[in-house]
This record gives sequence, C-alpha cells and structure tokens, in this order.
Amino acid sequence: MKTAVVYYSYSGNCRFVADKIARNINADLIGLETVDSYPDKRAKNFYFGGKSALMGETPKLKPYEFKASDYDLIIIGLPVWAASITPPINTFLKENDLKGKKIAGYACCSIGGTERVLNKLESELGTKLVAR
Repeated sequence: MKTAVVYYSYSGNCRFVADKIARNINADLIGLETVDSYPDKRAKNFYFGGKSALMGETPKLKPYEFKASDYDLIIIGLPVWAASITPPINTFLKENDLKGKKIAGYACCSIGGTERVLNKLESELGTKLVAR
C-alpha cells in the first residue's frame, strides 16, 4: 500500500509527527508551505492565523509534488487554529480531488479542539477518516 503523509506545520510539531509516521510506515512525506508566511510573533500569529482559519482562507502554497492517484492512503496532519482547519490544508483540499481515497488524519494542539477539527476535516472531505 502506497501512503503519503501530507502536513502543514507552523511551529514544527506537526512536521515532527509527520516525519515519525512516514519513517515508521515508509510513506512519502509532503510538507506544505505558504508563499507568504504567517507572522512569527506569537500574539500576531494567534490573531492573523486564527482570523485566517475562521474565515476559511486558502493561501497560495509553494509548489509541492502530489498526485492523489499515486496513493492508496493519504494521512493529513495539521495544527489546530481557532478550532478550525488550518488555511494551508484548506488550500490543499481545494487543489486536490481526494474523493474515493482512504484518508486518515491527525491534529496537533496544546489546548484541545482536535476532535472538532478532525470532524470538520471529515465534513470537508465528505467521508469518515479511516484513522485518527
């Protein structure tokens, strides 16, 4: 089974988890990066990142290589921002047709909200995640 771990990481936590998963199951690792970066000051990031997440924004991403038809399983990793799907993941979901794919997901968060975000991810995908 060919697997891809697709993730966005602001602080490095989701990248750390993605790397561990990919190494353990021999999966392709696909990191998403925005063309314009988010503020690096914590308070500004909470404001701008939270607003961006709540508004469902889809920022432009740097080029990445991904073709859904190449994978049997796609694992999506994201940080939780304002109890919402992280904007770069919104962009990825809009750019790629994942219908009919087996998809798993994980969310990194220090204060909770992971279940809510994974439920939103399922809603956006129109399917249940095969693993959380």
